Amino acid sequence: MADHADYDRIRVLWPDHLGLARGKYLPRRYADRGAFHCMSLFALGYDRGMTPTPASKMLEGLPDLHATFDMDDLRLGWEPNTAVAVADIWFRGDPVDVSARHALKRAIAAWEELGYTPKIGIELEAFILQRSDDGQSWVPWETPGGYVYGTGTAVDPIGLLDEIMREAEDANLPIESINSEYDIPQFELTLHYDDAMKALDDAFLFKVLAREIAHRHGLLMTFLGKPMGDRGGSGLHVNVSISDGDGNNLLNDTDADDGLSSLARRMIAGMLAHHEGMTALLAPTVNAYKRLGPGTLTGYWANWGYDHRGVTVRVSPERGAPLRLEHRTADGSANMYIAAAAVLQAALLGVTGELELQPAETDDCLETSDTEVTCPATLRDALDALEADTELTEAVGSALCEHHVIIKRAEWERFARHVTDWELNEYLPFH
Repeated sequence: MADHADYDRIRVLWPDHLGLARGKYLPRRYADRGAFHCMSLFALGYDRGMTPTPASKMLEGLPDLHATFDMDDLRLGWEPNTAVAVADIWFRGDPVDVSARHALKRAIAAWEELGYTPKIGIELEAFILQRSDDGQSWVPWETPGGYVYGTGTAVDPIGLLDEIMREAEDANLPIESINSEYDIPQFELTLHYDDAMKALDDAFLFKVLAREIAHRHGLLMTFLGKPMGDRGGSGLHVNVSISDGDGNNLLNDTDADDGLSSLARRMIAGMLAHHEGMTALLAPTVNAYKRLGPGTLTGYWANWGYDHRGVTVRVSPERGAPLRLEHRTADGSANMYIAAAAVLQAALLGVTGELELQPAETDDCLETSDTEVTCPATLRDALDALEADTELTEAVGSALCEHHVIIKRAEWERFARHVTDWELNEYLPFH
């Protein structure tokens, strides 16, 4: 808990359906009241247009929801005199059924019913952009000495990532590593694994912190899946392991030739069985599908492999406590709580359904794979696949998935009506 001497206000934050951090500032003396927000913000799209979904109560008077938190969970923030809380949201005393954080709680509880504790580690990738000379657009940050797996001033000329690491440490957000990624100016930011809810709360707050520190310098840190057409994309990798009551990693089996337990194999089988249905939750924007494809190392095919970055479920090379299953399809536009809930629930369906695992990938995944099953081609197709996967939607939350489909179909329709520069450049001279 944050030391009372160090703050006089609380910043209450919670993740909405778009993955945005909604919240309010509260004076410390009013902390026990929690924070109230309009329930109908769940009708919002990125354009601030509203779609009257059943969950949003938009046609029922736009009532309030209530965001509450435990004072023992407060942590010092990255703003002066401010503590931070990650809140749960309620509607008239009941959990909001489209809440991302409640969806993750359901997934954790489902594993705990079997006597297991899910552990999560989050890896984020992001590009850093600066204003163009005319101030009208965002362009790549100038890091002329940048290269993959770089550190220091060659890739970070102003020490931005140093500042992010220091402030994350002060806020008790456990950074495991930061380095430049393949494209310039792209970075990978990895947080230490923990119990699933703590790991996601840490990652949620870290993402807010990192973007706000970049803003201090007039920069934009974007976690969008494919912000530039001439460079690769940015992923959000969900690393999963399962522990028993004694803290043993149950993915291990020392008697197996590959060291993987039957639990691990069934978890992977579940993730792959629901690959198409999960995609709309892991890649929830029109832009996300410009990242997913052959040769992109993005979790495009429904496949798995041993220490293979071309597959969707990568089995880490370590055994023992560090062994984990890395799911690679999501990007940073996803609500990370929903992404983690979807991965955990799909894995659990593999366990409870006793699914058999297909052979490990043997191809390079640059152009082809051993499987023909892929992510859907567009957001529209992915929403159809999500609706069709009723086993997954019931596990993740029927109301949440229904709401997701309605909001995202409205987003797709806005895109489909929009006239792009590409269309004008391609066709205007000839017609």
